[in-house]
Parts: sequence; structure tokens; C-alpha cells
Amino acid sequence: MTANHSNIDINESVPVQEPQRQRWFMAKCRELVKMREQELGRKLTFHDQTFGCQMNFKDSEKLNGILEEIGYVPTDNEDADFVYYNTCTVRENANIRVYGRLGTLKTYKKKNPDMIIAMCGCMMQEEEEVQKVKDVYTFVDIVFGTHNIFKLAELLYEALSSKRRVFDVWEKTDMIIEDLPSDRKFDFKAGVNIMFGCNNFCSYCIVPYVRGRERSRRPEDIVAEVEKLAQEGVVEIMLLGQNVNSYGKNLDEPVSFAKLLQMVEKVDGIERIRFMTSHPKDLSDELIEVMAASKKICRHLHLPVQSGSSRILNLMNRKYTKEQYLELVGKLRAAMPDLAITTDIIVGFPGETEEDFQETLDIVRKAEYDSAFTFIYSKRSGTPAAKMENQVPEDVAHERFDRLLKVVNEVAREKNARLQGRTELVLAEAIDEKDPSMITGRLSNNNVVHFTADSSVIGKIVPVVLEEAKGFYYLGRLSNG
Repeated sequence: MTANHSNIDINESVPVQEPQRQRWFMAKCRELVKMREQELGRKLTFHDQTFGCQMNFKDSEKLNGILEEIGYVPTDNEDADFVYYNTCTVRENANIRVYGRLGTLKTYKKKNPDMIIAMCGCMMQEEEEVQKVKDVYTFVDIVFGTHNIFKLAELLYEALSSKRRVFDVWEKTDMIIEDLPSDRKFDFKAGVNIMFGCNNFCSYCIVPYVRGRERSRRPEDIVAEVEKLAQEGVVEIMLLGQNVNSYGKNLDEPVSFAKLLQMVEKVDGIERIRFMTSHPKDLSDELIEVMAASKKICRHLHLPVQSGSSRILNLMNRKYTKEQYLELVGKLRAAMPDLAITTDIIVGFPGETEEDFQETLDIVRKAEYDSAFTFIYSKRSGTPAAKMENQVPEDVAHERFDRLLKVVNEVAREKNARLQGRTELVLAEAIDEKDPSMITGRLSNNNVVHFTADSSVIGKIVPVVLEEAKGFYYLGRLSNG
């Protein structure tokens, strides 16, 4: 998505409305960047480091698009003219990782004092972290949060023209500004934001505090974006939200997530529709019916369970029991026998007993997950769980984690072996990183397939014989028939 800067008069006053305002600042920054290029005799470079979830990576695509529109070119080297860290703060060790890497940038900035360093994302929504950057990491030039990433050009212009540090973090917003440049990683698949924020307040989670309350995009805007992506050659889209099942509740004219999926499915050119993440308490019978009847919605559902113990789920404020979750899984399996279900599981939550943990192992076996993202509970300051009594000792949590992983792997291996020998459709995504003679792609159920083919198939959905199941992935070959 690009802007026509020839139509922007930077001598006129700054527009008030978005996104016209940001396009004006992009043109102003472009002017400054060109002057700097002439001084140096080369193009200015930028580098991004993105931590965390798919929504963060989607945000970084927008930030990269803005920077390229301004005139920066991407580089893999952190020794660049502009570097930004798009941060995650779901776990405190994520913050520690970011600060650890900042030291390297300080060294680069000493060599290149005109280098601009920016920090954004969830970590920057925490007041104490912003203050820490202000006081300790004085070489960081720009700080902004999750609510105003669309303002990058304006903040950069302020930093470049004033030579002062710029801090602009919003506590909340009801603004949704999407019509700006975006630099997608793939030409043939793309993420589409459908909503922002979360209202669930799980006791271990910082997300509602740093991403804000739920707000949904208008369905017509989402469909228009998907139509544009289809025209650009995109065949697979991922609808993104912290809890997509809550989509549309806060719109002036409420629209359910199931209805939105039906609208998106009508877009010509889109062959696959994915979405994440789904909260079990909000997954409706209507959604199950729409998924089962669809020819485009992928046979994959990420349905975080977090724990198999109803007692622990109550402490987590998840608002469902083990029995309710398994009943939901049963409905999904009955409607779509070929559905792959993946999940998130936390081990060692405060107060978790061996009996609670056995309930988690039991739900893994009964739900028959195709794969699971497993985590050892990490105390997150600012959340209710951090203050709970009976924190589980680290050695106990690690031992349980190892046992859980063993069961998850056993179940997944058995589940995935069922497709061995079959021919299935695969979206070819890239040349295999370990073997250039192979291509890596994904099944509708989201499992990875490495298969023999040449690069001409990339971006296409092709039939592949799944010759060998290897646990969480398959080895195969392009089908001749």
C-alpha cells in the first residue's frame, strides 16, 4: 500500500484528520531523509526487532511500510540509521531480553550519533518501563505505545527536526487508523486486524492493561481491506484479534464474528481464511455452523485451555470449567471431524497441586490436541496472579512441564500420523531453510509440510503426498496426479 506524495503539499498547514495527517508527515520526513542521503551519498537504512504475538508482527508490517514510504531501506544489520524494537510484555523475561539487546544499540549510536532508536509496543504501555527508558536508556530517541503506532511519521519528524527525545504514549484510544502503508512479509498471505484490545482480564495476563479494552473495526472496512489484498494476489488471510469471538459487540450495529466470516468468504480470490485467537467462553454454535459449512475457513482452531483443572481455571478467571471446555471440543469434533485443535497451557500456576496438574494431562488426552504451546507460569507484576499465595516452586513447575510436554508430543504424534500417506492441499510458502531442494508450506490444519518441489510453486496451493509424519510436521513430495 503506497501513497502518492506528489499530491501532498507540504507547504500547506498540517491536516487535522487521519490518515491524511500522517501522509503529510511522511512527505515531510521524506524531504529530510533525501537531504541526509545527499550528505552521506547513500540510502538511509532501518532495522526492526519484533517480539511477541502475531498482532505485534502485523504492527511491524505497518511501521516498516511507513519507513519505506519515507525513504528508508530495510537491512538485517542493527547498525542502521533507524532501529526500532516492537516490544512484548506478556512475560517479564521478555522485558529483560529487550534491555539486554539495547546495550548493543548504544555502541552503534556512539559510532553514528545521527542514528535514531525507537521503542514501541506493549512494554511501552507500562509507566514504570517508560520511566526506566527515560532515565537509564538516554540514547533512545522515540517511545510510543500500542495505541498510536500509526503516528510513527509524525513522531519521527519531531525527533529529526527538533533533535529532541520524543515520548508519546497513550493510555487508551477509540481510534482505529488502518489506511496506511504496510510492508507484508509474504505476497500471497496477509494478516488483517479485525479488533483490538481485550475485556477478559485473565488473572495472569497483562494484555488488557497494555492493549486496552475491546474495540472492533467496521465490517465494511475489513471486507474492503480483504478485497484489496485479493486484488494484490493474496490467497490466504489471517483475521487477527486478542479474542476474535468477541468481535462486533461494541459496534453501533453489532455484527457477530460468524457473520463477519461469511462476509469475508464472499471475497473472490481469497482461498483460505484463518483466525486467532479464540476464547472458549465466547465460541458460539453459530460460529461452529459457519466453519463447518465453509469451503474457505481452514480446518484449524487455536483454542487456549490454559489448565485442565476447573479450580485453577476459576483462579485464572477464565470463566469456563473443564467439563464445559470438553463439551465445546466435542461439538467442534462432531461438526468437523477433520478439525485440528491447538491450544495454550500454563503449568505451575499459583496454587496448582499435583491433582490439578493431572487434570491438565487428562484434558490433553481427551481433547487430542494436534499441538500445544506450553509455558511455565511466569509471575507478571501488575496482574492479580502475581500477588496470589502458594506460588509453585520452580523445580516442581519444571518437572511438571517436562511431563506435560511428553504427553503433548505423544498425543500429537498419534494424531498427525493419521494423515500419513494421504494427498493433501498445501500452501507453498518458502524455500526450506535447511534443504534448498525442498519447499515449506502449510496444510489447512496449519501443520507444516516440507516437500520436494522447485520455487515456482511458492504462493500456490498444491497437492502434496504426505509420505512421512514426523510428529509436528510432515515430509512429502509434490503429487503428480
